[in-house]
Amino acid sequence: MGRHAVGAPGRPTRSRGYPARVAARREAGYRFEREAWHAGLRHVAGVDEAGRGPLAGPVVAGAVILDPARPIRGLQDSKLLTPSQRATLLPQILEFSLAVGIGSVDPATIDRINILEATRRAMLEAITNLAVAPDLVLIDAVRLVALSCAQKSVIKGDRRSASIAAASIVAKVTRDRLMIDYDRQFPDYGFARHKGYATAAHQAALAKYGPCALHRRSFHGVWLQGELFPEV
Repeated sequence: MGRHAVGAPGRPTRSRGYPARVAARREAGYRFEREAWHAGLRHVAGVDEAGRGPLAGPVVAGAVILDPARPIRGLQDSKLLTPSQRATLLPQILEFSLAVGIGSVDPATIDRINILEATRRAMLEAITNLAVAPDLVLIDAVRLVALSCAQKSVIKGDRRSASIAAASIVAKVTRDRLMIDYDRQFPDYGFARHKGYATAAHQAALAKYGPCALHRRSFHGVWLQGELFPEV
C-alpha cells in the first residue's frame, strides 16, 4: 500500500529524531523500534494478525513500517481498543507510516493447511505487499521461515511494540469490515455482530442453518454442524 493520503483526525506531532518514550501506560511503546533505528535499520515492520480463533471468515494479517520522524500516539493491541479508537487510529497509520501491507487467507485454505500455517501465509503476504522492503520484521510470537530479512519474535508484541500494535489495528479493522460485508451475503449468521467468533448467537445460527461457505469446516464447532448438515 505504501503511503496513503487519508485524512486523519489530528496530525501526530513531528519529531526531528526518534519518538520519545511513550509516557501513557496503555501505549505499546517504541523500544524495539528505537533499538533497530539506532542500529541503522530504518525500515522496521511490525506484523500481526486478526481472526485465528473464529469459526468463520478469513485470517487477516497487517504489516506496518512506522516513520521514525512521525510517531503516532495511542497505539496499542487492537483487542484493548474500542471500535471508535481503532477507527480513529487507522487513518493515522495509513497516512503517517512509511508503508502498510495486508494479507489474508480464506476459510477453505485454512481448512487445508491449518490455522497456524494460514496465519504465517497471511503474514508473508502482508510483508510482500509492503511498498518498502523491511530491514527487520517484528512479529507477535510467530516465526516465519521464508523471510529475506532479519526477524524478531516478540512475546505479547502487540502490547509492547508500536509497530506490531499498528499492524494489529490494520488487521483487525480490515477483517471486521470484511465480516460486515459478508453479513450481507450470509444474513442468517450475524457476522456483522460477532465477526465469526463462537458466540451463543452464532452457535445457535449454526444449529439452525448449518455451516455456510464462510465457515471453517476443520474447526470443531463447525465440523460438528457439518456432520448434522452434510449437504451444505
